[in-house]
Amino acid sequence: MVRGPMVLLALCSVLAGCSSLPSDGPSAKDVLQQSKLNGDEKGPSRYEIVDIDSAAVSVLRRRAPDGFSSHFGDYRPSADLRIGVGDYVTVTIWEAGANGLFSAPLMTDRFSTGAKSSTIPDQAVGRDGTISVPYAGRINVKGQTTEAVQHTIEVALEGKAIQPQVLVNVSRPISNTVTVTGEVAAGARVPLTAKGDRILDVVATAGGVRAPVNETVVRLSRGSTTVSVPMTRVVSNPRENVFMRPGDVLTLVRDPQYFLAYGATNYSQKVPFEADSISLSEAIAKVGGLQDQRADPSGVFVFRYEPPAIARALRPNTTLAVNGWVPVVYRLDMRDPASLFVAQGFPVFNKDIVFVSNAPITEATKAFQIFNLVASPVSTGASLSTALR
Repeated sequence: MVRGPMVLLALCSVLAGCSSLPSDGPSAKDVLQQSKLNGDEKGPSRYEIVDIDSAAVSVLRRRAPDGFSSHFGDYRPSADLRIGVGDYVTVTIWEAGANGLFSAPLMTDRFSTGAKSSTIPDQAVGRDGTISVPYAGRINVKGQTTEAVQHTIEVALEGKAIQPQVLVNVSRPISNTVTVTGEVAAGARVPLTAKGDRILDVVATAGGVRAPVNETVVRLSRGSTTVSVPMTRVVSNPRENVFMRPGDVLTLVRDPQYFLAYGATNYSQKVPFEADSISLSEAIAKVGGLQDQRADPSGVFVFRYEPPAIARALRPNTTLAVNGWVPVVYRLDMRDPASLFVAQGFPVFNKDIVFVSNAPITEATKAFQIFNLVASPVSTGASLSTALR
């Protein structure tokens, strides 16, 4: 007589606590319903829900990854190198005859015609942008090409030297350099050449990359702008291998691209791309696919922050695209065979979260397992009580 009510009471207790059953994430129903604050359909959104279909993939194709070409946009080599403050300059002056200001006297008894040139030792360009040349005074060289400085000195020496000819050489180009540091064989200040030097040229001059290329990020700082691009894209896309400019700082950082996999996948872990980019199909394959016993094929989600422009293109009426990046949850229904084609074109970005929810039957199974654990001792006790009577 007692057995039935006690078992029923245990069953009711278990079912009442189904919402508190252990779980590794929200159900598909929870993700959809809780997109609104306090579950109110007319309330403010916490995040946007977007179904992964051909329209969404088309919009995401417009989301160009962060790149040097889009920020700096100059693919031409730099103009002629200019002399700057701190550069070391050597000046050599020739005269047409001997016994001049810069030429040695004629030594007929030694059968020597005398040297016709003189070299002024290295001197650093001062903060005022000038160097000193004997009999010519202070010469402004800052921002000038070597050809222009040569002409200026020749004009200043006219009437003083014998048909002077001048050669100006920048022996140590401090101002026309880029700084290379990080995961390179030898960090250094690399001088730029008149030919023009691209990112990979400068990296090669610094001894090459120490870390694997697919795990390296190139960080270029120019003025107040800093942009980071995976090394694989710089290598594979010539537009990203931009020309360097004086004063640039190039830092190579070991930072592999990855996504996070949670829920009813065969492997819940941090998964490296091991490539420049991957699709959602490839990401699911990397974690061994969905678990047959647990996964809800209609509850495959990708959690990501999107730029406001992309969020508005996906959801024109969104109210979240006002304070920077917008939280977006993408949903893929793998019960539809066409979704497998769409997943091949859906890009997974660095640090995305791929989450697969449990099927509803999984929660029911957990409830019945707990019920059996609770009901079994009750049933056994009732049976023993009956037997003792």
